[in-house]
Amino acid sequence: MNEIVTTIFGLLGGLALFLYGMNNMSDALQKAAGEKMKKILEFLTKNPLMGALAGMLVTAVLQSSSATTVMVIGFVSAGMMSLPQAISVIFGANIGTTMTAQLLAFKISDYIYPIIFIGFMMNFAFKKEKIKNIGMVILSFGLLFEGIEIMGSVMKPLAASPIFVNLMGKVADIPVLGVLLGAVMTLVVQSSSATIAVLQNFASQAGADGVSSVIGLSGAIPILLGDNIGTTITALLASVGQSKNAKRTALAHSIFNITGSIVFVCIIPYFAEFVRFISPKGNEIDVISRQIANAHTVFNMVCTLIWLPLIPVMVKIVKWLVRGTEKAGKDFSKPVYLDNKMLNQPVAAMYLISKEISRCAEFTVSMLKAAQKEIIDNEVSQTSGGFDELYATVKGLQDKIGIYINRLFANGVLTEIQSEQVAGLLFITNNIERIADYSNSVTIAGRSLRSHGKDFSEQAREDLNKCFEISNNLFTKAVAAVQNGDVQAAKEMFEYKEVMHKAQKVFSKAHLKRVKKNTCDSSLTNDFSSILYNIDRIADNCVGIAEAVLDHVSFVSLEAGVDIAS
Repeated sequence: MNEIVTTIFGLLGGLALFLYGMNNMSDALQKAAGEKMKKILEFLTKNPLMGALAGMLVTAVLQSSSATTVMVIGFVSAGMMSLPQAISVIFGANIGTTMTAQLLAFKISDYIYPIIFIGFMMNFAFKKEKIKNIGMVILSFGLLFEGIEIMGSVMKPLAASPIFVNLMGKVADIPVLGVLLGAVMTLVVQSSSATIAVLQNFASQAGADGVSSVIGLSGAIPILLGDNIGTTITALLASVGQSKNAKRTALAHSIFNITGSIVFVCIIPYFAEFVRFISPKGNEIDVISRQIANAHTVFNMVCTLIWLPLIPVMVKIVKWLVRGTEKAGKDFSKPVYLDNKMLNQPVAAMYLISKEISRCAEFTVSMLKAAQKEIIDNEVSQTSGGFDELYATVKGLQDKIGIYINRLFANGVLTEIQSEQVAGLLFITNNIERIADYSNSVTIAGRSLRSHGKDFSEQAREDLNKCFEISNNLFTKAVAAVQNGDVQAAKEMFEYKEVMHKAQKVFSKAHLKRVKKNTCDSSLTNDFSSILYNIDRIADNCVGIAEAVLDHVSFVSLEAGVDIAS
């Protein structure tokens, strides 16, 4: 009983260390990669082959096909990636995830502690963030292998257990049992990399003859295929509550792995022979870890090569299984792009934040025009509801964007440079919110006048209209500058702001002259000055956005553009 407990806790402890190392390595790799992650994501806008390559590269960085799939589902749900594009990326992700098994097949047990020490010293002793991140990658890599070594050591007694050997024999003889075992293991652990690592370690244990694997390659392959099926559950769970295309993307991932597994289960003897042919030769227990890694790679590469030209067929299948079209939502204050599942992928999260701020800016433009009409055209009956709805939308979006950004900061996944960028995006969104507030103050002042049966003279409205045009133009230029990261355009904003200041002074004096001539009501002077002041403050906040651009803050975008056709 004591031996069983020791084995169980050893397995759990080793698995915990493996998963801890894997997650830490993923976070550190993302931080070390920095802007390279953005360049990889740019491939997502290319053709299916480029999409598959992007999926492979992103998964190599994230060290998790599930993380890549969740990210893609988020993009599809937000309408920033088409269904065919998403499917091609997921195909590539399945290849990328096999790199983990290939790394685990290396025998580096003699070098684990030096690797851990070197990684720790780099992370602990150096102050430069990039070196610290590289150190964390090395440290986590060592911890990952130490977890594998622990699992391997506690599994040795299992290889000598007649009951366990008999059980593995049944799995080897009945492939379906192996597939189910692999799927259940991955469902429990929520990581195919972890379950494949366990499989590689267990298969490396010697059988009765001391040279053959306790399970053999033919017995390991069904479990491996089950691992591939089990990992699709993460994607299916991530698609719950998402758009129909997001559900279709997750379903495509499942179909890819399930159909491939069914085919390969039917040809296990031939597949095993091919894997042995392309793998290193030697005693089975010495080479089976590499054989399993190669089987994993070959399986996913073959499935990808078959399905890649058949993406249109896959699209038709998933559209037939998940039918219907998206229903247009009425709550515009609900974020379209923000996705909490993306918070662990900072570059992707920053991209989504940029898209949501850009969307909020569009509503703000419409709100400024609605406020202008209320004051200048006196169209209260037609536009007051429109302005109120737009103002509520902008305020609601600003609140949710701020919360999302705070969550991203709290997640602790940002590099110093990324933190500065995200802080800049928060600064921009706060300026947009103030612009909305000043516009609301202008509208309230105009409505107050009308409620008392008063209105400005035609010349006064014309002067206010000119100020509105200047502020609207400033806001449009500010958004364009931050959209493109245009520093020169941002510098020009200060000149436009001076035009606004001069206009405010000129129009204030002009109003007082009209009061003296009795062409304007003197009781409206405070209201006129208040509206001018609020419009001028809008211009100040536009310049505030420009100042962020001068600090090299800009929206994160995919340069090649995104085709969102489904």
